[in-house]
Amino acid sequence: MPCVNWFRHFLFDENVILDQHENFVKQTYRNRCVILSANGPLALTIPIKKTKHKMLMHEVEIENDFAWQKQHWEAIRSAYNSSPFFEHYEHHFYKFYHNEYKELQNYHLELIRVCLKIMKVEKEIILSDEYVKPQPYLIDLREVIHPKKNINIEFNPYLQVFTEKFPFVQNLSIIDVLFNHGKDAINKLRI
Repeated sequence: MPCVNWFRHFLFDENVILDQHENFVKQTYRNRCVILSANGPLALTIPIKKTKHKMLMHEVEIENDFAWQKQHWEAIRSAYNSSPFFEHYEHHFYKFYHNEYKELQNYHLELIRVCLKIMKVEKEIILSDEYVKPQPYLIDLREVIHPKKNINIEFNPYLQVFTEKFPFVQNLSIIDVLFNHGKDAINKLRI
């Protein structure tokens, strides 16, 4: 589930291309998201099958030999069960944590479509036909939107579940905005 910054660019920038031919990079948002739990930000990482060679994004397979989906779903339910819109959207996300998925990319694309549906946004998802080389006329966000890099972007604070415990936590997973603000999430993403 993409972070808010990724989703903001996806929604409001023109001609966004998702590069399915880039190399998979470990310890990035390519296989993780961050939610706000009762103990603070919590990273949820989707395990991937290990290979001896580099993998392109569209080749990455999910490792389903252990109960990561159950762990993720319990963490999400625990974090957002008391949020205003969790009970309205829970059924949209349930299948992602109870059905087995093989390819990481297909899992991501289906999640993005669900988020768009909830926000009632029609946006085409454009996948690259080949590796997209960095160009001076392109804004390349592949290495900019990264969990270990501080982003210099302004976020409008919005109501979060644990507001009384923590100051506003920016750039969480898009589900944080969806479960807290429902269809109005799109307005919370605008700068």
